[in-house]
Amino acid sequence: DTVKFSYGSARVLYDVTFRLETGTILALVGPNGSGKTTLIRCIDRILHPEGSILINEQNIHQMSRNDLATTIGYVPQNGTKIAAATVFDVVMMGRTPHISWRLGDVDIERIEYAIRLLGIEDLAEREYNELSGGQQQKVLIARAVAQDPKLLLLDEPTNSLDIHHQLEALATISDLSHSTGMTVVMAVHDLSIAARYADMLMMLKNGAIVAIGKPEELITPDRIREVYNVDARILHDPEAGLIVAPLRAVSGAAV
Repeated sequence: DTVKFSYGSARVLYDVTFRLETGTILALVGPNGSGKTTLIRCIDRILHPEGSILINEQNIHQMSRNDLATTIGYVPQNGTKIAAATVFDVVMMGRTPHISWRLGDVDIERIEYAIRLLGIEDLAEREYNELSGGQQQKVLIARAVAQDPKLLLLDEPTNSLDIHHQLEALATISDLSHSTGMTVVMAVHDLSIAARYADMLMMLKNGAIVAIGKPEELITPDRIREVYNVDARILHDPEAGLIVAPLRAVSGAAV
């Protein structure tokens, strides 16, 4: 069953269909307006598309709100406005679907684990709204990790992070996925980063899937020209892996 979505009369997703094995990291890549964020919001049930989305053979539109919250963790693109709360309190919100009436020992352990994992122990008692954008992004990732989801959705998770924290956060997400079997779907702009940390890529353009496969299969000069209207050179580094070096925009550039 394919997924389609429109904003009013404007179609923004066309016949999207794919299947992921448990524990896979999938990077959604493509130019601005290609449908990456819309697809993530459809999977998280923020938007209601035509067609069915199944997680472990369960239709997300037939799940209770609590079941959905224990299944999917979501980190939005531009942060979240939160009323006065400490970092610890924000991460604790990730445990909400697991709590009956009070925090248990397991909940405290999962909160502290998520805080340690993202390296934000020194921020735990700080007010969330006083943090930088990059710090807030790490807190929101920690909140999603504390949720213990089967599927983690990340909309441009490195958007507000400097290079050091980009690599640190994505290595953490990669290690967590491969050690726990958590599936990850993330929208990423940087093709070199996507190639390094994702098991699979989905290339989108104008709301449709152009190709889906392993990074080394999809990241080619011809494919990049097709999707981005950019000439690029692909370099191979023994440690960093595939590196995409854009050379020039070509006519009919994607927007």
